[in-house]
Amino acid sequence: MSTSPDFRPSQSIQAIKPSATSAAAQRARELRAEGKDILSLTTGEPDFEIPLHVRQAVQEAVARNDSNYTATGGIDALKSAIVDKFRRENGLDYATSEVMASSGAKQVIFNAFLATLDPGDEVIVPSPCWVTYPDVARLAGAEPVIVETGAAEGFLLTPDRLETAITPRTRWLVLNAPSNPSGAIYSRARLAALGEVLERHPQVWILSDDIYEHIRYDGAPYDVLAAVCPALKARTLSVNGISKAFAATGWRLGYCGGPAPLIAQMTKLQSQSTGNPSTLGQAAALAALTGPMDFLAPVLASYQKRRDRLVARLNAMDGLSCATPAGAFYVFPDCSGLLGRKRPEGTVLTSDWDVVSYLLSGGVATVHGAAFACSPHFRISFATEQAVLDSACDRIEASLAALS
Repeated sequence: MSTSPDFRPSQSIQAIKPSATSAAAQRARELRAEGKDILSLTTGEPDFEIPLHVRQAVQEAVARNDSNYTATGGIDALKSAIVDKFRRENGLDYATSEVMASSGAKQVIFNAFLATLDPGDEVIVPSPCWVTYPDVARLAGAEPVIVETGAAEGFLLTPDRLETAITPRTRWLVLNAPSNPSGAIYSRARLAALGEVLERHPQVWILSDDIYEHIRYDGAPYDVLAAVCPALKARTLSVNGISKAFAATGWRLGYCGGPAPLIAQMTKLQSQSTGNPSTLGQAAALAALTGPMDFLAPVLASYQKRRDRLVARLNAMDGLSCATPAGAFYVFPDCSGLLGRKRPEGTVLTSDWDVVSYLLSGGVATVHGAAFACSPHFRISFATEQAVLDSACDRIEASLAALS
């Protein structure tokens, strides 16, 4: 007779949850496998092709059997391209010892937090926020401090709220713009105002997640905190990658720039986890960062058209209110007007989880706002073709019409 092993997960792994966006996408896949007709608007997965010059660079890397280990933080040519990118596009000067590449921007964040956080430390995360920030902080033994923002502030952190949230235990502030899920962008003036607060608190480092920097609409300008406030550059980590603008989500290539002592510790950690990022991902990133960007204009025009049409449709639905995002490819409608209404079978909607569950029963998969630390909202990705978005809106409209 065999016995089951005594499996005991670690306390740190029990402190975190699976990614809510990944879970929502997986549930949509499972329902489809069961034969259900589900339109999934869950993940930030660009539906455009990877630019031709990037694909060709990867094909050439395969042809020359570019498959050996590299330096942990990336090949020299890629590091030089990252340095040039930060100087050219963000006004930030780094040495090659101050940049590194990883297996996705998510690993960059993982590296940074695990290399610097101890039990009792705090990480300030403005909400709504990407689902990963709080849980990676918890995994590192720290406590995420969620600072609420709202539609009235444009989903942007204010200096007063930042000042109130900072304690002697604060180690990091996370800034993400354009934001996932709200699409909000900080103006130069707003960044300067936050910078004034941060300059008074030298123990606080800043993680600037700029992964959506190229996905902006209506000519919105873009600045990064370390360039606006040069005094903060020595404690800022600028995070980016090729997943969003270059539609290379599956190639898992992120990169960052920051102070050399931090990069050294992050590189040490990476040497004991994944090691170097994929050679093919590095080939893709090198081509992306040194090649033309003219492919992006028609992509943004398509995204903006989808955004405008989707926001108009949602705002025309009774019970929903949807702000127009300045960037990224998500909308984040407020569904407070639906709470208290009854589904056809009599169940009362009491939360954004109830709302997205109800919409899923109507054939549309979305992500509940609580996953982004902001209720009652839900997130819709419009990184999919217009016909799918139109059909999804028809289904949402029909589902809401059936409420009483």
